[in-house]
Parts: sequence; structure tokens; C-alpha cells
Amino acid sequence: MIEIKVPSPGESITEVEIANWLVNSGDYVEKDQEICEIDSDKATLTINAEASGVIDVLVNSGEMIAVGSIICKIDSSKVSEKKPKQDNYKEDSTKKVLVKENQINIVKEASPAAKKMIRESRIENIKGTGKNGRITKQDVLNSSVAMGNGPGKRNSSRKKLSSLRRKLANRLVTVKNETAMLTTFNEVDMSAINKIRKKYKDKFQKKYGVKLGFMSFFTKAVVKALQDFPDVNSMIDGDEIVHYEYQDVSIAVSTPKGLMAPVVRNAEDLDFEGVEKEIVRLAEKARNGKISIDDMLGGTFTITNGGVFGSM
Repeated sequence: MIEIKVPSPGESITEVEIANWLVNSGDYVEKDQEICEIDSDKATLTINAEASGVIDVLVNSGEMIAVGSIICKIDSSKVSEKKPKQDNYKEDSTKKVLVKENQINIVKEASPAAKKMIRESRIENIKGTGKNGRITKQDVLNSSVAMGNGPGKRNSSRKKLSSLRRKLANRLVTVKNETAMLTTFNEVDMSAINKIRKKYKDKFQKKYGVKLGFMSFFTKAVVKALQDFPDVNSMIDGDEIVHYEYQDVSIAVSTPKGLMAPVVRNAEDLDFEGVEKEIVRLAEKARNGKISIDDMLGGTFTITNGGVFGSM
């Protein structure tokens, strides 16, 4: 029986939250399979199975638990009893239909994409328009739309914020309360940069293995501006102003868990290749849930490219 314990997400962290179980008690898991996500003030981490076997979950999602505590056990003696995971469908060969267990609806044969959508929905009585009455993906989509018609919905839902998101929210409010905020707009002619990218982007990607994006141009321009105007690259601390001799540029990244701004440290020392590779590294870390609070602290300037969302 293998005991799986909560790893330490970082120094000073003594407690974490069980954010989400990716498996259920009684499931067979493979060694190194992701089984659980945990949240802390510093990071969201994924816990992997240390052995193959049948898992016994000991802690519920949403619970706070001390670092080092046991959250599940894996019975590695049951490796030989591995069975392929079955969905909730069984085929009735006499009727050529798929019958969903524990539900009364019976669905005609469907395409693979339609079957997946049916499994994930509660749609019943879908009429197939494909060949021989076969249900297509569009049929499922149309049924879903039909179910949504009628009186306006007034439902709402609540979801507990992760420790990381709560910490970020608190810090954002603190920043707003402690800084003098100003918004100004300037339009810049980007035609010269567009010509450079068009001319060199293929060679750049072939040589360095990363795309030549706009962010490297923005970052290097910001570095030069901060060096020319050091008061912008500074912080007021009481009755003193702190000037930074380095440029740590925060780059906003959209992730499944919200907008985050990891920091490109010492951007002044990086060339275009270095900036692009560091942005890719941090963005992947953020999107994979591996980003930590430390990765997002200490930026002396932040760049947010809202253009990808249709903003100016």
C-alpha cells in the first residue's frame, strides 16, 4: 500500500487546499498519472501517482490539509486486476442503438464526436439527420440550443476561489489602494515593425525555435524607455523614492485560471531570442498550473496586450 503525501509548494507554506481530484476512489491509476491538484498561496501543483494500482482517496476536494499529510493510498498489489475504463453505454445488438445506463433515453447510433457530446450532456430524444438516421455533432448542438430556448434563465452558481486566486485578488486590491493610477492612450505607427517581422519571422523561428512576436519588440522598447526615464521604473516607499537599476517586466498571460502576469527578470540583459523564449516558458508554466506567486512578484513595469481579445 503506497501512501501519497502532500509535497511542499515552497518555503513558509504549511497548509494547502485540495483543489480537484482527477480520479475517484476505486479507480485504477498508472504510475506518474496525474491524480490530484492542490492550491496554495504560492502555486497550483499537480500530484502524480507514485505507483500503478487501485487508489483510495482519503481527503475531499475543497479541504485544507497540512503539508506532508497523507491524502490517498494506492494498492499496488492490484496491478494485475487492471481493467480498461468503460463509459456508461452498452450496445443492444438487436436494436442497433446505444442505451445510456441509469437513464431512460435511447439514442440511435451516433458519430464519435456526437457520442462524446451526448455523454457530457443531459440531452434526450435527439433526432438524427445523418445517413440512416445517424446522429451527427450538429444534431446534438441543435438539440442543445432547443433545450435553451424559452423563458430567460435566472440561475447562478458559486465556485470557491483557489488559494492562489484569492492571494492575487488581495494583492490587486492592495496595489490599487497604494498606488497613484493614471490612464493615457497613445497610438504608434507599427508599420516598420510589421515589415521587420514579415522579413525575418521564418528565419528567426528556424534559427531559435520560437516565433518572433510583438512582445519582444514591446519589451525591448519598454526597457529602453525605463532606462531613459528612471522615475517611471521606481516606487515610492514612505517619504523616499526607490529607483531600480534593472527592468523586471511583467507580461500578462491569459490562462484557464484567469489573467496572470509572470515577470521576465532583467529584461535589459535579454536579446529578442531571450525575451521570446522566456515569455514562452512563463506562459506554458502559467497555463499548465505550475506558476507560483514568486514568479509574479517584483515586476517594475507591466505589459498587457489586449489586442488578442479585440481591444485597441
